[in-house]
Amino acid sequence: MCRHLGYIGPPVRVGDMLTLGSHSLVTQAWDPQDMRRGGVINADGFGVAWWHETADDTVAVSRYRNAAPIWTDPAVHEVLPHLESWAVLGAVRSATIGMPVERSACAPFTRGRWAFSHNGVVPDWRGTLSDVAVEFAGTAAELGAEGLFAPARLLEAEAATDTAALWVILCDLLATGSPDGTWSAAPAALRLLIAAILDRTPDARLNFLLSDGAQLWGSTCHHSLSALVTDTFAILSSEPFDDDPRWRSIPDRSLVSASPGELSVDPLL
Repeated sequence: MCRHLGYIGPPVRVGDMLTLGSHSLVTQAWDPQDMRRGGVINADGFGVAWWHETADDTVAVSRYRNAAPIWTDPAVHEVLPHLESWAVLGAVRSATIGMPVERSACAPFTRGRWAFSHNGVVPDWRGTLSDVAVEFAGTAAELGAEGLFAPARLLEAEAATDTAALWVILCDLLATGSPDGTWSAAPAALRLLIAAILDRTPDARLNFLLSDGAQLWGSTCHHSLSALVTDTFAILSSEPFDDDPRWRSIPDRSLVSASPGELSVDPLL
């Protein structure tokens, strides 16, 4: 499958969040400890997103992605450490058999202020996610989302992968949550999407990681996730990257919300 990590807190060097700790995200790419039958190595690319203020004082997301293994890319040590942000989302990829190994298939996927990663797999993803889109399109008026969720919108996905298609549907769900697409839409959107998928494919593996640069949300469904939250920062990670005793393992089938000083863990369904 994959490994991913999200951070919110005081500004840090973007590259440092990929290499931090004795079991960093870079290390997890070649030596993961808790893949849960999801593969043995994450060498099919990586990516990182970070938030920053623009010249007109708005917040934007930038990202860097590469289809090569993370440990082979000199940018991790030579470029990304020169960038700073208060929010970072990084991921290393283990491609599901039959899905392309290419830059466009690497998380994070971004739009507006949002960044998204998926650790897992949706069996028969083309059929399953088309059916999910049809279901949501049928209730679009109830959701206040006329014009969204048309199955043809899945053709807008960046890559022919389950994660890229998931992101198209999730973006539509996020857009229905409030007129300006603010973070309050995230928990409901994640619950709706996960429930619709599991109704069709109960063996889907759906560990999601989502952020708007102010908050982190995660889900656990057949894969691992841990949280490290203090008064000043919040981290969600597939695996702890060090031996800090404050790491908390998140139970399976949970929906997580994290920000500095706050961690909420609720049943997913």
